[in-house]
Amino acid sequence: MEGVRHQDDPTRRARLRWRSRRGLLENDLILTRFLDAHEIELTDDEVDALTQLLDLSDNDLLDLLLGRTEPADSLAVPNVSALLSKLRQA
Repeated sequence: MEGVRHQDDPTRRARLRWRSRRGLLENDLILTRFLDAHEIELTDDEVDALTQLLDLSDNDLLDLLLGRTEPADSLAVPNVSALLSKLRQA
């Protein structure tokens, strides 16, 4: 299924939405609100960035979403920073 864009594949969209369900209610609300508004228009780079963020623990993710911390190490890349800006506005 290589080359299939996220937006064109309902299974991939459902998987991303499922992974966005988090243990902390705050994360769950922010991610759900964001996906409700922007899921269909996400670029492949944004989906990759979101996937990287979803690999974080709930507390680390919440700190990034609320702007308490900024991306570091492998997350300190332009596509993650750009997506965080969008998420923080959700």
